[in-house]
Amino acid sequence: MNIEALDLGEDKSLLLVDDDEAFLRRLAKAMEKRGFDVEMAGSVAAGKAVSTARPPAYAVVDLRLEDGNGLDVVETLRARRPDARIVVLTGYGAIATAVAAVKIGATDYLSKPADATDVTNALLALTDELPPPPENPMSADRVRWEHIQRVYELCDRNVSETARRLSMHRRTLQRILAKRSPR
Repeated sequence: MNIEALDLGEDKSLLLVDDDEAFLRRLAKAMEKRGFDVEMAGSVAAGKAVSTARPPAYAVVDLRLEDGNGLDVVETLRARRPDARIVVLTGYGAIATAVAAVKIGATDYLSKPADATDVTNALLALTDELPPPPENPMSADRVRWEHIQRVYELCDRNVSETARRLSMHRRTLQRILAKRSPR
């Protein structure tokens, strides 16, 4: 994708809502390079405040945030700016949450990990066309490893709790965690 050739329209405002601060900063920097005027929020409350005060033309909202559900931000933004293009990101991709996000007003729904190119394609895609498939998709082993790492971090690096939540034997999980990440 040619970054200089993006047609963002007159209003280039973009709201990014995610509680993963490192991911939020990386995505903000990448989206600024693509010509968006980025504003960041790390919580549902902050996202709703920005959506109410300065409703952006574009938004990328994480589904699960520390202080609630990102769909609350989507609802607030959709009420204030019906023409906004909203993409919902989630690490827990499920059909039910995708349907809920679209019903509430999301334009598209992406599973994490998604990079800036995936997000840009989803934000700028026409509603009746499918976005192009990713050029360098992660391998199935890498996606599995990323999911295990995320659950492990969410369980405060507790191997037994992570194994229980993943319905996996603790020793098997320890072997997976001891290895390097797959490509």
